[in-house]
Amino acid sequence: MFDQTPEDGGHGRAPSLNVLGGPLTPCSAAPLTGFYRDGCCNTGREDAGVHTVCAVMTAEFLAFSKARGNDLSTPLPEYGFAGLRPGDRWCLCAMRWKEAFDAGHAPQVVLEATHAVTLQIVSLDDLKKYAVTPR
Repeated sequence: MFDQTPEDGGHGRAPSLNVLGGPLTPCSAAPLTGFYRDGCCNTGREDAGVHTVCAVMTAEFLAFSKARGNDLSTPLPEYGFAGLRPGDRWCLCAMRWKEAFDAGHAPQVVLEATHAVTLQIVSLDDLKKYAVTPR
């Protein structure tokens, strides 16, 4: 048995800290998100896509992502995925968020639920421009 808090990481995971330096808060339980499907934007060695940005979906972003080959809005029941709708919160790949940001289509971000590893790809200043308050 491991005696670690989520902030310690462990099991190949990065420590659960947000981009502001505090504890990582949940992004969404409905729909259940996160690379580990734990509701948080945790990451680790297995997460090659770096699913660390807690983003609030918009119709504009969903269309942008679909046009880039990542259709997040179409349900895939065989994988238990109902498809995302505007307003849903989702742990998005940091590179996809940056790509959308660079193209002028970035969705809003919940900073407290966005993993600190994101800062290796996106600046805190850019994330803050799209920040929303947690619910």
